Amino acid sequence: MASCLLAAVLVSVDRETLWQELSQLPVDLLLPALVLTVFQVLLSAWRWWYTSWLLKTPLSYPVAVREYYLASFLNQVLPGGVLGDVNRAWQHGKASGRPLFAIHGVAIERLSGQLVLGLVVLIAVAWLSQAGMFPIQSQWWVWGGAGLATLLLCLGRFVIRPDDGPEWYLRRLRKDIGRTLLGWPAFPVQMGTSLLVLASYLGVFLILAHGAGYLDSLNSLLLMTALCSLLLLSMVIPVTVSGWGVREGAAALLWPMAGLPPEQGLALSVGYGGLVFLSTLPGLLVLVARMRNAGFLVDGQVRKNRDQRAYHCPD
Repeated sequence: MASCLLAAVLVSVDRETLWQELSQLPVDLLLPALVLTVFQVLLSAWRWWYTSWLLKTPLSYPVAVREYYLASFLNQVLPGGVLGDVNRAWQHGKASGRPLFAIHGVAIERLSGQLVLGLVVLIAVAWLSQAGMFPIQSQWWVWGGAGLATLLLCLGRFVIRPDDGPEWYLRRLRKDIGRTLLGWPAFPVQMGTSLLVLASYLGVFLILAHGAGYLDSLNSLLLMTALCSLLLLSMVIPVTVSGWGVREGAAALLWPMAGLPPEQGLALSVGYGGLVFLSTLPGLLVLVARMRNAGFLVDGQVRKNRDQRAYHCPD
């Protein structure tokens, strides 16, 4: 599906102009952009480590970084963009002996990021509609943002009710969300960390845009930030491999709405996708090492015990 969507987008734009835009993307800024992605993974792994610690299912931070790199690589090469996180939860659950808490740790950690992205997108759309890009009054987006914030704050108390289904699980889920996301000080820590992670995603886009000469004023910086946040939202849709096709289709639609050439947005989208793939290659090394260890002279029980020691923080 990703290749079909991408092909449809390429047919709809001027490919010569697209190639010119791609050639403007800065090779010399590749290193700082990749350094920013390292910060992104380290911070995301810390968010997972913190969430797991609150769930009393700890893992060591180096293991969290290793597994996050592996999950990021698998998300890049497997359909849906979430199978790497499924593997991360499975590995943690197997090593800790607490699979339900491991699943909740990964799910809540990702939920934290999606909630912040949703709030930022609402702000971006409100700003874009105020500038005349969307035919929707901006106050509706303000009310929508207020509604989302209210839903977040009421999630643990009103939405997840033990009497609405299997009591034991819903009570457990409600307690875990309250402890790791909605409680104090978890809420500001989760939101602050997720905001920094989102800023690093947008920072990669802006580094590429700056190098290509797309940022020449404060207004262009704000416009590019708002448009790129919408591109990140499009990647949440789990229908392709790592958002390819959907992200480019969104760019081809959004940039003309802002009075910009679609080839510019498409070039940024393709450049971002390629750079993010490069940034996840350490995860391939983790995968190769794991496959080698699975096939050579390592007793299964010994390996299991070793993994359990690695996942747990030292006393």
